[in-house]
Amino acid sequence: MNDILPAQAPVWQALEGTFRDVVTEYGYRELRIPILEFTELFARSIGEVTDIVEKEMYTFLDRNGESLSLRPEGTAGCVRSCVENGLLHNQTQRIWYSGPMFRYERPQKGRYRQFYQVGAEAYGMAGPDIDAEMILLTARLWRRLGLEGVTLQLNSLGSSEARAAYRNQLVGYFRAHYDALDEDSRRRLDSNPLRILDTKNPQMADLVARAPVLLDHLDVESERHFERLKEMLSSAGIEFELNPRLVRGLDYYSRTVFEWVTDRLGAQGTVCGGGRYDALVEQIGGRPSPAIGFAMGVERLVALLQDQGYQGLDDRPWLFLATAGTAAELAGLRTAERLRDRFPGLRLLTNCSGGSFKSQLKRADRSGAGIALIIGEQEAVEGTVTVKPLRGTGEQRTLPEMEAADFLADHL
Repeated sequence: MNDILPAQAPVWQALEGTFRDVVTEYGYRELRIPILEFTELFARSIGEVTDIVEKEMYTFLDRNGESLSLRPEGTAGCVRSCVENGLLHNQTQRIWYSGPMFRYERPQKGRYRQFYQVGAEAYGMAGPDIDAEMILLTARLWRRLGLEGVTLQLNSLGSSEARAAYRNQLVGYFRAHYDALDEDSRRRLDSNPLRILDTKNPQMADLVARAPVLLDHLDVESERHFERLKEMLSSAGIEFELNPRLVRGLDYYSRTVFEWVTDRLGAQGTVCGGGRYDALVEQIGGRPSPAIGFAMGVERLVALLQDQGYQGLDDRPWLFLATAGTAAELAGLRTAERLRDRFPGLRLLTNCSGGSFKSQLKRADRSGAGIALIIGEQEAVEGTVTVKPLRGTGEQRTLPEMEAADFLADHL
């Protein structure tokens, strides 16, 4: 777990703000969900035979002896909230969320045990058009951020019936090569054989590459859904790669799954992933409702943006107020507040730590402010402000407070 320092925060703020702007433009509304949920929620939704539930969740008993877990992802909590609050009955919903998630896993570049995600979910829409919208939304976010070096991968997991038939073929194939399976894959062979396709063990790469392909076993409806989605994306100018081994790490996915990947962050290359989970709402206790969502790791996107020289928001002050003397300090506080009243959003940094004007102006320069406002004893008596440009050209001048404000209106 790590700190996000003030020098790093501008990139985070720019990314989160841009994400909020884009999803809002598409009609998504924010849902804020708890960090803690009952452990059973994640076991039922994510799947008991997953690395997240088996190895990575922070789980503990509360004082009533009930098992709680820090949320490892956002979808289960969003579905639970929508079901409990009646948001899915005979209606569609588009929501987004953000915040910290928690998994006990090996830290690496862009991945920590407390990590941040932003994501979006859509409920009540069964067609491929909402799948396309989700992908187009993420593509627009990359363009808005100027993010380069990410590639879209697509797959379809089909219906539960198609996956059951495919599962039987897959189990037969892996049983025939049982000696080549690692311990995790042997354990998953009966409980969740599709997860074997997601193995990160390089010694099993050839074996997995030769396994039956799910796309060859799709049901008719899923195949039509997937073909229409590909047609929509191609029509919108979105390039993609088909990846028949893409299964995602969570059990609740069905039909469309997708990932935006990069080769610039080491082995863990996914920066955004999602797909359909049409059975999850009913599984968690709601009435059946089609659903799709995605999530993206903020740390990984920040790392990519910084590698490309992205600076984020400029959070430097515009003005620095220097005062010296008791009367000047009082006058300075009044002046600062009147300026903030007149110019909403004004970035004005007051000295607040004493010192000579020389030392204060050094602080002003280090702050990055473009203009210093100086109020000494004489200015306090006369009701004036000395305006000193700190960047570029311009002359220092002493003006009555109102004229100084008018001057700043033209130079901020």
